[in-house]
Amino acid sequence: MSHNSSFPLPLPFLISVQRNLHNLETMDGRTRILIRGGKVVNEDLSFMSDVYIENGKIADIGRNLKVPAGAQIIDATNMLVMPGGIDTHTHMELAFMGTKAVDDFYIGTKAALAGGTTMIMDFVIPQKGTSLLEAYDRWRSTADPKVCCDYSLHVAVTWWGEQVKREMATLAAEQGVNSFKMFMAYKDVFMLSDQELYSAFSQCKEVGAIAQVHAENGDLIAEGAKKMLALGITGPEGHEMCRPEAVEAEATQRAVTIAHAVNCPLYVVHVMSKSAAKVVSNARRDGRVVFGEPIAAGLGTDGTHCWHKDWAHAARFVMGPPLRPDPSTPGYLMDLLANDDLSVTGTDNCTFSVCQKALGKDDFTKIPNGVNGVEDRMSVIWEKGVHSGKMDENRYVAVTSSNAAKIFNFYPQKGRIATGSDADVLVWDPNSTRTISASTHHQAVDYNIFEGMVCHGVPVVTISRGKVVYERGELTVKAGAGRFVPRPPFSEFVYKRVRQREQVGSFCLSSVSPHHTITYSPFRAQRAEPF
Repeated sequence: MSHNSSFPLPLPFLISVQRNLHNLETMDGRTRILIRGGKVVNEDLSFMSDVYIENGKIADIGRNLKVPAGAQIIDATNMLVMPGGIDTHTHMELAFMGTKAVDDFYIGTKAALAGGTTMIMDFVIPQKGTSLLEAYDRWRSTADPKVCCDYSLHVAVTWWGEQVKREMATLAAEQGVNSFKMFMAYKDVFMLSDQELYSAFSQCKEVGAIAQVHAENGDLIAEGAKKMLALGITGPEGHEMCRPEAVEAEATQRAVTIAHAVNCPLYVVHVMSKSAAKVVSNARRDGRVVFGEPIAAGLGTDGTHCWHKDWAHAARFVMGPPLRPDPSTPGYLMDLLANDDLSVTGTDNCTFSVCQKALGKDDFTKIPNGVNGVEDRMSVIWEKGVHSGKMDENRYVAVTSSNAAKIFNFYPQKGRIATGSDADVLVWDPNSTRTISASTHHQAVDYNIFEGMVCHGVPVVTISRGKVVYERGELTVKAGAGRFVPRPPFSEFVYKRVRQREQVGSFCLSSVSPHHTITYSPFRAQRAEPF
């Protein structure tokens, strides 16, 4: 009996066959995989179906599919077949605060695949006064030979001038970049003024990009840090104390206001507090084109660890914006994520070892900011979202994959199980459990902020670019196997409303006579009589 028989085969036999036939290429050079007996889960519906993959694409979906001889069989009975995860926010091998993140593009993407994530979105961060295009080229030359999964790049705008404006246009039109990140924190390093934010947001709208913000009030943080150190507070707790929720919420509101003034879509990265999340939620309910991104760390743990008596333990959790000490914050953020007040999930994966964190042993302002998450995001969100009953499996796919693909304009190439989509597929066992630990994870960092968390729901098989790269604890990956994913500007999912508002605004302005004035009441707009 061959492994592609239409008769059911015992699972142990299937597993042994799979292990011997990983990524089997047929004589015509095509890789063929049949995922049989699972429940396909997309963001809008679930259904029982087989999935047939050929040559890197999903070729067919249906029951009892007849497939060519030589196809590898994966038995997904009692399992879910979902789009691979898309991590919207990583910083692999980032040089930051006098050191470099230990997860490079090889180790980081390998760990991502082990956790069920098949694409990452990293950040190009140029130094002030330097070329965005040159920085983009450096990131590409670093990442391309190393990535094990597909990836894409956001580009940070860390200063403003005509050169930056021109290069943003070039990146959007020619290099597949449709998102630019502005920092409202890290004073004198990356931070932009409100006037510069206005200019950068205006250019984002002009070139069809999404404006992203790190929303914290950098001036207040700088003054708060001086105050903490003057009081003799030098430990990790000082990091959170000088960055209270109010400085995140204020900056978030300011970004929403500036973006609305220029009719630019806004994406708030790493929403960490209840206060900032409420700002995003209220803005969306007021009709603003705003998206909020909580991260695995903020959904799976909290900032009480920063007061731990063991300095090394506390320093592991230092990141910006900080994890909040209110232990009810993760649940609150998950509630908003489940109900579409927040839209997508990333990790802000930027890992520094215990020794690297010790650079700030006597001064919390020198502790390299960053935590892990790229490997554990899918499990943490399933545990805290689906297993807890806050969201269903379809919303889970939306916030871990589909919404990111829609916002950043590569849907349904990714983020969906559909004929013609990329074969980035995750087979998920909702009935198994695993315990997160640094002793078993694949990341380079020597600790894990989710240490000891028991997660219901386990990635069983990860398929990237049509090939099995992870199966039941075993990774089969190759550096450079991933590809850069270019993203066209003017995402329909984002820009439909922006364009309509632009048209309505233009019509309203053109219909006003120069001899009339417009006055507004809180209840209705009325046109005044001519002078």
